Amino acid sequence: MTAYIAISFGQRHQLDHQLTIVVEVLRKFNFQPHVFVDRYQFDATQEKQMIQQVMTDISNCDILLAETTHKGIGIGIEAGYAKAQNKPVVYLRQHNAEHSTTLSGISDYQIIYESTEALAKQLSLVLGKIIDRRNDDFTQKPS
Repeated sequence: MTAYIAISFGQRHQLDHQLTIVVEVLRKFNFQPHVFVDRYQFDATQEKQMIQQVMTDISNCDILLAETTHKGIGIGIEAGYAKAQNKPVVYLRQHNAEHSTTLSGISDYQIIYESTEALAKQLSLVLGKIIDRRNDDFTQKPS
């Protein structure tokens, strides 16, 4: 399973520690983390190629985590596309960061954290729920 992590490109390195925790927790639940801003480099003239790659990568993921401690229009686009693809969307932000009503409204789960320990604990609970729901959906499908 793959977890697409949407995060602000410009503010990415300010969240190194939080992202390390998110990646560790994802791996404990057998999710392969996919951090788009770490994987690709596009210049200003490649916006169409970038968005095409975003859509391809989200189509191939199982869930999307939207880290919105630092807001970014791209994060909202990514979350909206994931939602349109019926992927679970998890909204994450530090407790003192500005709230995003649109991302919170589109998300299936919200994690508002005060510390990396709280982030790890809450993310573990959410991933457990996502996996349980997925298992329930799988066992209820007719053969």
